[in-house]
Amino acid sequence: MLVGDSIMRNQWESLVCLVQSVIPTHRKKVTYNGPTMSFHSLDFETSIEFCWAPLLVELKKGNDRIRVLHLDSIEDNARYWRGVDVLVFDSAHWWTHSQKRNSWDYYKDGNKLIKAMKPMVAYERGLTTWSKWVEMNLDPSKTKVIFRTLSPRESGEKCYNQRHPLPSFASSSNKLHVPQQSRVLNKVLRRMKYRVYLHDITTMSAYRRDGHPSVFKRAMREEEKHHISGPSSDCSHWCLPGVPDIWNEMLSSIILTKVVS
Repeated sequence: MLVGDSIMRNQWESLVCLVQSVIPTHRKKVTYNGPTMSFHSLDFETSIEFCWAPLLVELKKGNDRIRVLHLDSIEDNARYWRGVDVLVFDSAHWWTHSQKRNSWDYYKDGNKLIKAMKPMVAYERGLTTWSKWVEMNLDPSKTKVIFRTLSPRESGEKCYNQRHPLPSFASSSNKLHVPQQSRVLNKVLRRMKYRVYLHDITTMSAYRRDGHPSVFKRAMREEEKHHISGPSSDCSHWCLPGVPDIWNEMLSSIILTKVVS
């Protein structure tokens, strides 16, 4: 099961496409259950599932329509993760949305309702809740856990016709650029006793700015493409076939060489 946001769904779609082509039509199906969708290979009694949980922890809306992000609550999402052999998690982008695109009005931590909090502080608290759930509810002999790192995206959302890596990754120095989210994730994973495998796709993806859907969501004249940005230019998700296929090649290697052994 792949758990996360729309970019993780992007990866799930890639994985299903890579697998389904070798399975006869009458021996495969897709089912839906709440926030999950599952591709089933009937002959192998195997499913590849996606669960929508972009923040991992719970985001709730009250009767007053106020949206509250519960940094210490996760079970509403996590009940769908039980009984899975391999869990692949992702959570990064939603934590740093600007106020205009924010998905919540308040944070809640314990009994405290908090209007503002530094994004990386909130992110660490959310990941800590996730890590505690993993250690308290999963058996490492039965469930292998993988966490995929941040998928880099274009700031300003102008990726059309780009032929060079994201600037922060193309520095002339040898010092590797590590995004804030990756630093926090590594900090949380180091504190865990449960073995979590890191699926690091960040740097290699930053070299493929050309791999985004960009402006190709609708037909437009060439001059339009050079001056368009915002919602009309998708510089977050990835074309298929494309970059997520390589993520899944890596994921397959992790599962076969580390998780299964």
